[in-house]
Amino acid sequence: MFENLNGWEFFALLLLALLIFGDKLPQVISDGLRMLRNLRNMARNATGDLSKELGTDISLEDLNPKNFVRKHLLSEEDEATLRKPLEGLFNDVKKDVQGIGEELKATAKSMDHREPIATPAKHTPLPSDPTAPPAASRYIDAT
Repeated sequence: MFENLNGWEFFALLLLALLIFGDKLPQVISDGLRMLRNLRNMARNATGDLSKELGTDISLEDLNPKNFVRKHLLSEEDEATLRKPLEGLFNDVKKDVQGIGEELKATAKSMDHREPIATPAKHTPLPSDPTAPPAASRYIDAT
């Protein structure tokens, strides 16, 4: 239940609970554990009653609708019949994706073997010719 909780986080939660509940913390923990025990007993009784009604042995994990239908309502032949078209579709999609992956790898590999593109030389302006006429004026003489 607390597998993702390290020591510091657990300590911080314990300290927070102590600050919030104070002296009532032992009573709150006791009430929480009693409630958890009652919930487990209710689940156990419900699975027992369901097992008696259906005439099969049902565990708590079987109450998941997907697991329940697969385990108790479908025979192995029915399940295989339902899976067969889906497995064919899955295999077709898997082959297509692998083919696309191989094409991408081949394209990437061919791109790696190309020669680097030569960068154009920077343009350096040539010195202006002192004998050349001056550049045309932007202003038009209106005379």
